This record gives sequence, C-alpha cells and structure tokens, in this order.
Amino acid sequence: MTRQILVVDDEPSIVLSLEFLMKEAGYDVRTAADGDAALAAISERPPDLVLLDVNLPKRNGYEVCEAVRANPAWKAVRILMLTAKGRDVERQKGIALGADEYVTKPFSTHEVVNKVRAMLGDEAPH
Repeated sequence: MTRQILVVDDEPSIVLSLEFLMKEAGYDVRTAADGDAALAAISERPPDLVLLDVNLPKRNGYEVCEAVRANPAWKAVRILMLTAKGRDVERQKGIALGADEYVTKPFSTHEVVNKVRAMLGDEAPH
C-alpha cells in the first residue's frame, strides 16, 4: 500500500515543489494551506507523515503538532517540521512538542526526500 504524505504550507510554490518531490519518490500526497485544514485532513484520513511548515495561517505548525500528539489515534503519524526559523530554540520547541524531525528553509530537496524515507523506513529505489 502506498504511504500517505500530507504537505502543509501556505506558500503555493513550496507546496507544489514538495508535492512533486514526494510523488516522484512514490508517495501518495495531499496538501493543506493552513493549520485548520491540516487537522481536518489528518482527522479525515491520518497520513503516514506530515511535512509541516511552522508559519501557517489560522493555527501555526507548533499548534498542529501539539494537536496531533495529543490525539492517541494519531500516535503513528510522523511529523517533519519545515521552517525558515533555524534557531536552536525553534528547533527545540518543535521537537519538544512532538516533531520527529526538523528541516530549515531553504532546504535541499534531496535532504527532505532522504529524511522522509528514513522516517518511514523506506528504502531508496535502486
């Protein structure tokens, strides 16, 4: 069964590039442009992994992360936070709230795909 990725970012160009990358890597991809839409998408069908931007309208990425971690039914959902905020304090906050990994923008597309594969235990195709 194809693994599901939910891309959550309010910048359409980033959503498009991440969606393309994840589809190229063989994942089924859905998208959300704000924190509320992200939580609605997760409750409708929990993905295997969420690529989650921190700076979002309505609910920020930290709040979404916290909400996901507070719901026992979503325990298996992995969270990779993406942010322009690269300071250690932001990274520590994301990890403390339950993010599994943290990548700062601008990021290498190769790095993101490799982190997603590693987080899901998927092998890169040979």
